[in-house]
Amino acid sequence: MRRVQVRRWTVLALGLAGLAQTGFGAGFALYEGSARGNALGGAMAGSADDASALYCNPAGITQLEGVQVMGGMTLIAPSTKVTTMTPAGSVTTETEENLWIPPHLYATWEASDRVWLGFGMYSRFGLGTEFDENWPGRYNSYKAVIQSLTFNPNLALKLNEQVSVAAGVSAMWIDLDLRRKLPNPLVAGGPDLDFKLCGDSIGYGFNVAGRWEPLEWLSFGAAYQGQVDQDIDGDATVSGRSGDASGDVSLPDMVFLGTAVKPMKKVTVSLDAVRTGWSSYDQFALDLDPTLLGPDKAYQVSQKDWNDVWRYELGVEYALNEAWTLRAGYAFDEEPGPDSTADYLVPANDRNLYCLGAGYQWKAWTFDVSYTYLEIEDRTIAARPEHGVLPSEFECGKSHLFGLTVGRKI
Repeated sequence: MRRVQVRRWTVLALGLAGLAQTGFGAGFALYEGSARGNALGGAMAGSADDASALYCNPAGITQLEGVQVMGGMTLIAPSTKVTTMTPAGSVTTETEENLWIPPHLYATWEASDRVWLGFGMYSRFGLGTEFDENWPGRYNSYKAVIQSLTFNPNLALKLNEQVSVAAGVSAMWIDLDLRRKLPNPLVAGGPDLDFKLCGDSIGYGFNVAGRWEPLEWLSFGAAYQGQVDQDIDGDATVSGRSGDASGDVSLPDMVFLGTAVKPMKKVTVSLDAVRTGWSSYDQFALDLDPTLLGPDKAYQVSQKDWNDVWRYELGVEYALNEAWTLRAGYAFDEEPGPDSTADYLVPANDRNLYCLGAGYQWKAWTFDVSYTYLEIEDRTIAARPEHGVLPSEFECGKSHLFGLTVGRKI
């Protein structure tokens, strides 16, 4: 019976892999690891007491009995407006309507009273920004889609009744589709050329984590996800002509810090901070087939110079009864991209997230749902004609996020 259930979850994992598209995150990081975590603003590193602990603090899986599995997804519907100043006056353009669906899947196994094994599959990074292909900022970008999936096995050890540690390795698949227009080099004012870059890569990393519960009502957690270097291989197309393309990008490390307090039996308050090391994303270097744009443009470097940032998370959980749990959360997410290199791939700024959710337990099953309203602060950037960036204001950035997670003890 257990083998049949494992096969079913394997099929589900492969199906979810096809949904690994994403929307707005800090830079293009994602923090949507489960519906419960979403409802708590992501503040789970201190409690880490269900299978989604593999996302933020794998040391927490030593609290789980037997075999447990959990899977789901977050539906993300983002939108924003960009007002650009053109020779003909100001033009306001809205992003195209899209729905992005990063998945998550977890499994844990209590191998002994001291040893636990866990496996997580989730999206750590992603981006989805699309404008009309003829909009004023088309020479910088009119479509940018980045998808990723991380496969992460872990080993967790319970050192004693208070302290647990964990370590794991990860393989991260990333796929990108970047598109922009190029001015016609032969006919001034003639039809634009269409530039498309598609490629993918698999990079490898590691993680370590710890959890300390000195008192029944107080716990602390910390976890580190290492930097992942990606060597992207793919193809570039210029108005129907194709050639090889490759690029290098370093995806940042992440530090999760959290505490969970139970001021009363039915209430848990969690406070977390997440540091994302975006300073590793200093540039995006691209090698193109010289026959596409000419030998002088075969090697291109796009400076990013992003900054390390923090995300602050607060979550409150109330056990209404044995079956129902109510949740609420808030998060403040800092923007890593400086004004000097801001562009239309990520037309964003600091973010505020307001979160609600509920959980229901029925026999060996758990069902969690969440809703998050993400609000992006407005931002004004200066022109950079050499990069196709016009004087611009990013306005009315927002996103609606709906989370669903189903779990079961086997």
